[in-house]
Amino acid sequence: MIEIRIHGRGGQGNVVAAYLLASAAFHDGKYCQAFPAFGAERRGAPVAAFVRINEQRIFRRNQVREPHYMVVQDATLLHNRSLTGGLRPPGYMLVNSTRPAQEFSDEFGVWAVTIPATRLATEIVGRNVPNVALLSALITLNGMMPVTALEKALADRFSGSILDKNVKLVERASAEVEPGLWTEEVRHAASA
Repeated sequence: MIEIRIHGRGGQGNVVAAYLLASAAFHDGKYCQAFPAFGAERRGAPVAAFVRINEQRIFRRNQVREPHYMVVQDATLLHNRSLTGGLRPPGYMLVNSTRPAQEFSDEFGVWAVTIPATRLATEIVGRNVPNVALLSALITLNGMMPVTALEKALADRFSGSILDKNVKLVERASAEVEPGLWTEEVRHAASA
């Protein structure tokens, strides 16, 4: 089972990101769960969302405490050093940032990859919502499913020009990262 924790702020689409990723997994023939954890329910407040993806039925119902992957939609949240707590070694962390990934790798002792998701979303979709770009990058990095599964999940939620822009964002974000860079972790988790 692959477990993913998504961190961001209210209004960035954290919960939608979790549901989109689970829907993409479903379209790829996998079992999945997605659920949020809220503190203060207000725009800008820290929000976490969780996703589980497996080839078999999932019976766990607790929060994801030891994720394989962590997605950080707002790098300012990383001032809290405990945010990476529980991340399974070697610690795969995808960060929405223009800073070099090596800075995050060195600071947190994880394998970090950065992508300018906010910039891409603003340029292509016209909104400051980095979730779709980050999901596309994550799927491309770990190879757990094709990006076409994410496009199908988007088609369940959107239509017309909004869907077209989001599909373009998926393609552009996927091109920003090295395909399969984190694939070995998916194989290892599936065999464990």
